[in-house]
Amino acid sequence: MHLPVNHRLRPQWRFLAGLSGAYLLVFGIVGAIRTAGEPFFDRGDTEALGLKTNPAFAWLSIIVGAVVLGGAIIGRNIDHFINIWGGAVFLLAGLVMLTVMQTPLNKLNYEISTCVVSFIIGTIMLIAGMYGKVGTPAQSIAEEVLRHSTRPGDKFAVKPHANK
Repeated sequence: MHLPVNHRLRPQWRFLAGLSGAYLLVFGIVGAIRTAGEPFFDRGDTEALGLKTNPAFAWLSIIVGAVVLGGAIIGRNIDHFINIWGGAVFLLAGLVMLTVMQTPLNKLNYEISTCVVSFIIGTIMLIAGMYGKVGTPAQSIAEEVLRHSTRPGDKFAVKPHANK
């Protein structure tokens, strides 16, 4: 699989991933304040930033938001791995919670709008992870040569060197 190195839009995607982490962190803090004293897996009507929440979901959002925001601030390919895996987890969580929404297994108090937000954050993080890989200029050139070398007759095709 081709993952570009030093992509020109990396800073923008890293900013969006950091913004997603900040949203999760603020959502979790507001949710934790609003759900203080409620049962941990409550299925009530408490909302934070327009989404239903409970203490379990609020604290999970605080932890995940801090990790994503920290990865975006630190960078150095840490955000690359956090965003790829985190994006996949958010997309999978949205699908799983969509299937168990009307059952007693809905422990995080998800509803349709929460699933949509999970899909959006997951997509942003996954794309940010795919375009967030950092390397040396030589690694970037090598990746581009490799990317273009699979097409026969391409002007970028890798030619064998005669090193004798």
